[in-house]
Amino acid sequence: MGEKLFIGPRLRLLRQSRGWKLEACAAQLGLSASYLSQIEANQRPVTARVLIDVMRVFEVDAASLDAADDQRLIADLREATADAPVGGPMGSDPPALSEIKAAVANTPNLAKAYLDLHRAYRRLDERLKATEEAVSLDERGAASALLPYEEVRDFFHYKNNYIHSLDVAAETLATEIGGGGERALEAYLADRLGVRVVRGDEPDLLRHWDAASRTVTIGAAHPEATRSFQLAYQIAALTLPDIVEAELSAAGFRSDSAAKVCRTGLLNYAAGALVLPYERFREAARAARHDIERLALSFQTSLEQVFHRLSTLQRPGARGVPFYFVRLDRAGNITKRHSATRLQFARFGGACPLWNVHDAFARPDAWLVQLAQMPDAVRYVCIARGVVKPSGAYRQAERRYALGLGCEAAYADQLVYADGLDLAGPSAPIGVSCRICERDDCSQRAFPPVDRAFEVFEDDRRWVPFSLRP
Repeated sequence: MGEKLFIGPRLRLLRQSRGWKLEACAAQLGLSASYLSQIEANQRPVTARVLIDVMRVFEVDAASLDAADDQRLIADLREATADAPVGGPMGSDPPALSEIKAAVANTPNLAKAYLDLHRAYRRLDERLKATEEAVSLDERGAASALLPYEEVRDFFHYKNNYIHSLDVAAETLATEIGGGGERALEAYLADRLGVRVVRGDEPDLLRHWDAASRTVTIGAAHPEATRSFQLAYQIAALTLPDIVEAELSAAGFRSDSAAKVCRTGLLNYAAGALVLPYERFREAARAARHDIERLALSFQTSLEQVFHRLSTLQRPGARGVPFYFVRLDRAGNITKRHSATRLQFARFGGACPLWNVHDAFARPDAWLVQLAQMPDAVRYVCIARGVVKPSGAYRQAERRYALGLGCEAAYADQLVYADGLDLAGPSAPIGVSCRICERDDCSQRAFPPVDRAFEVFEDDRRWVPFSLRP
């Protein structure tokens, strides 16, 4: 039996945005006013017929009515309410998960306002810590660099990592250029934009733009896929600045630093959309059953570019498989993250050690596939691969990352990686992070969840040195 669909708050917002009274809207949908009121209050799920009528009357697709945004908000709100002292008055317990779900379902705007307050608290707390550190080190100019990046991550997170205006413009530009390879991009820069391309031999150079001479220098030591991406970035910077600035203006960042970080992020997004045009890439991914190596060879891109692009295929009316994407460094820091699935990443703390993405560092040339299950019983096909980015010089350290990509097991038939996987067999129990994981029986738990009481038994030592209370 399928999961019941509750769309109350979204339906109410659609109705109110059109200025319709409850009775008028009910008549449009062929329902009684009392029945519609129950649906809007999330007291009744919608049937398939009602869902089709809602899509017809309000001219929206089913994806815009799903609960993906709710899952993001629940995950973020759970961490925020558990983050003392913001979680509640001193000494009080954070709200239960059921309360958080109810708040998101019934009062989403209030939940978002609470999250905004928590973010403001975190910003002030980080600034205070940075100031204290600067004073202790006698470095009065020190400031926290983390805050702008976190603000930008939130921007892409709640945009579902899909920027429609840039994606469509980049797709049109790709058609005009005729290809995403290095030669085609270099020819477009020279012939259409009057830009000269030169190669530099500095090991750490990716791209340098000299506006006065209209010269872009790219690092010759890097693979062709990297050089092509940097050329695409420069094309986007020269041809799509109005779209980028409009997105920045609408975002309303609180600092110039965050705006600068996001400008780079938007241009990176445009470059990825240029070398991997949306519709052509989506169709190729479907035909190849999301074989990442085949797609990288076909589009002359890196594995990481394909990983990332697969997680952005969320265009309304033409969505691809909803994937999560994550990139970790060897210290366990999450340097890139996005989820179009119900799996949401923790904002604070490390990722679950039972997740196969950590194993990719030990086997950098192997594709690792894991059938995993989250505490909410949703199962995922998890793909992991280690990548090494050459430094270009003997004394320069290589950069090593682990890439993770996954989707819900319901989409397994669309993945070449799921062939031979026993979908009816056992799955690895994983969580988001120890900090908010609900599991009671994990042998690798690093510390108790922040919203659970625990006991330590001095005379009874187990793998985990504490026991969680109900």
